[in-house]
Amino acid sequence: MASKPKKQLPMPKIKSVEKSFSVRAAASVLIPLVRSMFHLKVEGLEKLPKKGSYILVSNHVTNVDALAVAYFVYKYLNRGPHFLAKESLFRIPVIGMVLTAAGQIPVYRSTHRNDGPLRAANEYLAAGHCIAIFPEGTLTRDPDLWPMRGRTGAVRLALETNVPVYAIAHWGSEEILPTYGSKFRPNPTKAVRILVGGEIDLAKYRKKQLSPAEVQEATELVMDTITKLVEKLRGEKAPAKRWDAAEAGQAATGNFKKPSKSKGEVN
Repeated sequence: MASKPKKQLPMPKIKSVEKSFSVRAAASVLIPLVRSMFHLKVEGLEKLPKKGSYILVSNHVTNVDALAVAYFVYKYLNRGPHFLAKESLFRIPVIGMVLTAAGQIPVYRSTHRNDGPLRAANEYLAAGHCIAIFPEGTLTRDPDLWPMRGRTGAVRLALETNVPVYAIAHWGSEEILPTYGSKFRPNPTKAVRILVGGEIDLAKYRKKQLSPAEVQEATELVMDTITKLVEKLRGEKAPAKRWDAAEAGQAATGNFKKPSKSKGEVN
C-alpha cells in the first residue's frame, strides 16, 4: 500500500520588523547555546549592508553551520536571520513550530512543489529582509570539505527578485561537529571564522530570459566566489575541479556515508 502523502507545511508570516518577538525569543535560547559551543571571528563585516534585501550565500560543511550563520546575522548585522531549510526539520514536534514562528522557510525535496516556500522567500525579500542560503543544498560531499557543485536555486531567486547576492565563507565548524558525524565537541574557546566577500556581480545575467546553461554559469560564479573565500580562510588552494556528487554516484540529499539497506535486508 502506498504511503499517505505528508501534509504541506505552514509558511512563516512575513513581518516588516526583522527582529520580531518570535525571532528575539528564539535568539534568547539559541545565543547562550551557540556561545557554549564556539565563538566567531569575523573579517570584512563592513562589506555587508546592515539593511535592505539581499541573499547571503555560504559554504556548508556541518550541521552547526546554520547556527553560526544565524548568530552572525543576528549579532553582527543586527538583523533577523531567515533560512531556506529542509522540510524534515519542520516536521519535528515543537522544533518545527519554533522554526516557522522565527521566520524560517521549509523547502520540500520531493513531497510537494516549492511554490509556497518560493513565495515566502519572495515576500521576505520584498519586505526588505535578507535570506541566507547554502547553494550546495546539503552538506558538502567533497572528501576534503571544499565547496561542491552548487544548485541553481539561490541564483534563480536573486534574478527573479532582482536583489544582490553577497558571499561569506566560514571554517572551523567541522571541529565542533564533523561532517555527517555524531561526535559533538563543543568548546567556547574554539573559533569559527567567517570571511565576508563583496557583492557578486550578476549583472550580465539580469535579463528576462536565461538559458539553463547561463543559470548554471551564474551558479558557478557564486560557487567560485565562495570557494576563493574558503581558500583564504584555510590558507590553501581548492582542487581545480569542483566535487560533483552526481558524478561520484552519491545521493543528492541525506547522509551518503550511511550504508543503504537493500530490499529484504534484515537488521
